[in-house]
Amino acid sequence: MAEPAPPASPALPRFDLVLLAVSVAGISLSAPLISATAAPALAIALWRNVMSVGVLGPYALLRHRAELRGIGRRALLLAMAAGALLAVHFALWMPSLRMTSVASATALVTTTPLWTILLMRLFGRRAPRLVWIGMCVAFSGVLVLTGVDLSLSSRALLGDGLALGAGLAAAGYMLLGSEVRRTVSTTAYTLVCYTTTAVVLLGICLATGTSLAGWSAGVWWQIALLMVAAQLLGHSLSNRVIRTLGPSITSTAILLETPGAALIAAVWLGQLPPVAAYPAVGLILLGLVLVARGGRSR
Repeated sequence: MAEPAPPASPALPRFDLVLLAVSVAGISLSAPLISATAAPALAIALWRNVMSVGVLGPYALLRHRAELRGIGRRALLLAMAAGALLAVHFALWMPSLRMTSVASATALVTTTPLWTILLMRLFGRRAPRLVWIGMCVAFSGVLVLTGVDLSLSSRALLGDGLALGAGLAAAGYMLLGSEVRRTVSTTAYTLVCYTTTAVVLLGICLATGTSLAGWSAGVWWQIALLMVAAQLLGHSLSNRVIRTLGPSITSTAILLETPGAALIAAVWLGQLPPVAAYPAVGLILLGLVLVARGGRSR
C-alpha cells in the first residue's frame, strides 16, 4: 500500500505579498528623501512619527476605540517596547547617513534579517537551515550592490557602528511587532508604537538640543512625503503582513530597499544604477525565495 503524500505547504497569501512589495517600495524612498531634506536627521525622524500619529490617531480612535481600551497589559508593554526600539533605530540610522557613505550605512542597517534569526535563536525559535542560507544569499546581494567601502576615518567608523546598531534595533522592533500582532490589529498596534516612538525621539531631540523648526515649506513637504511613503506605506504595511508572512520573510524582503533606493535615485536624481544592481536584485530575490520555502517547510 502506497504511503500517503505529505501535506502540501500552505501557500503564502498573495495579497499580503503585494502589500509587502508596496511596503518595500515605500521604505526605498527613505534614504534618498532623508539625504535631500535640509533638516536635522533626528528632527526628520521625530516629525515623520508625529505626523503619522496625527493621521492614524483620529481613525484609530473612531474605529478601534474599544480595542485600544481593551489591549492587555502584556501586549501594550510589548507594543511600547517595539516603539522604543523603532525610535532607537531612527536615532542611530538617520544620523549615520550623514556620517558615513550611504552605501555603507545601507549595507549595515540591512543586517536586520541576520539579527532577526539570531534573536529568534536566542529566544528558543530555531530557524530552518534553508532560512539561514536564504538570508545569507540575500545579504550577499546587498554587498554586491554596495561593495565594502568602510572608511577608516573615526567619523565614518562611528557612522558604520550606528548603522549596525540600527539594524539590530530594527530586528527587535520586528520581532516584538510580530508578537503583538498575534492579538492586536495593525491600526491599534501602529498607533501605540508610533506614539511611543515620537515621545522617545522628542526626548532625544530635547536632550541633544536638536532644532525642531525654522525650515522652509519645501522641507516640511519633504518630511510629509517621507511620512506617507516610508512610514504609513512602508512600516505600517510591514506591520500588517508580518502576522501572516512572519518576521523572517518580512525582514528579508526589506533588503530590496537597497536596489530600490538605487532605482529611485536613478529616476529622481539622474544617478544611473551601477551594473551590479541587476545581479544584486537577483541574489536578493533568490534569497527571499529560499527563506519563504524554508519557513513554509517547518
